[in-house]
Amino acid sequence: MRIAVYPGSFDPITNGHIDVIERAAGISTGSSSRVAVNAAKHPLFDVDERVALIREAVAPHPNVEVDMFDGLIIEYAAKKGAVALVRGLRAVSDFEYEFQMALMNRKLENAISTVFLMPHEKYTYLNSSIVRELARLHTMYPISCRDTCSGL
Repeated sequence: MRIAVYPGSFDPITNGHIDVIERAAGISTGSSSRVAVNAAKHPLFDVDERVALIREAVAPHPNVEVDMFDGLIIEYAAKKGAVALVRGLRAVSDFEYEFQMALMNRKLENAISTVFLMPHEKYTYLNSSIVRELARLHTMYPISCRDTCSGL
């Protein structure tokens, strides 16, 4: 089985993330995707909440597992036997940072490739920072985190 790891803070998970997860999971029937939640970040939602939200969102995809990690993603991916890291690109502005990270990860572990996937264009305007801000300041528009996380 070929494993691809999609790392991130997912604070919270958005439909753009889910779209990338579905694309990664659908690339090959013989693959397994692992969504790795970075536990080291200082998020709005704690790691257990983020893992629970992601598990709920990916429940229809039996070849997707959710896990958490702390440290270098390339070390985590190597321990899990991954052949690829999956990174989502919304806009050109994401590319420079992701390109630098991909080159560094290749330097550290040449056997693991980085694959860039774009979410559907209807999700390119959205990022977790916007969703967090909506969740924090939802007094005028009463929405729950579940609505915000999965509804956008």
